[in-house]
Amino acid sequence: MNIDSIHNGVVIDHITAGQGMQLYALLGLDALDVSVAIIKNVVSHKMGKKDIIKIDADIPVDFQVIGYVDPGATINVIREGELVSKQTVELPDRLTDVLKCRNPRCITSTEQELKQIFRLTDREKRVYRCIYCETAAK
Repeated sequence: MNIDSIHNGVVIDHITAGQGMQLYALLGLDALDVSVAIIKNVVSHKMGKKDIIKIDADIPVDFQVIGYVDPGATINVIREGELVSKQTVELPDRLTDVLKCRNPRCITSTEQELKQIFRLTDREKRVYRCIYCETAAK
């Protein structure tokens, strides 16, 4: 398999195998009019297997989404064919407009302009709860 290198863009690396498609959807990469490569189940000495997403455009990426899906993933920014920065993401303490509250009685169900905000309540189990009604996200 041959995936071309990118000249200017972003590479999301060290994604847990099988999580690449969820990350692709949550980041809204399907709406971009640029080349995006999703490479699944790549052999990794460190992880066994991993997924990689290559975006052939210099776009801002939402660190909170990446951290929510896979804390420990790395974001590599490429400019002029060279690596200019490499960052590791962590599990965010708060998520804004990433998840939707599933409680039909939550104020976010009736007040559509309210942001969907969830806070991390259990780091070990990765449990997020709505700040308005305390309903746990799935």
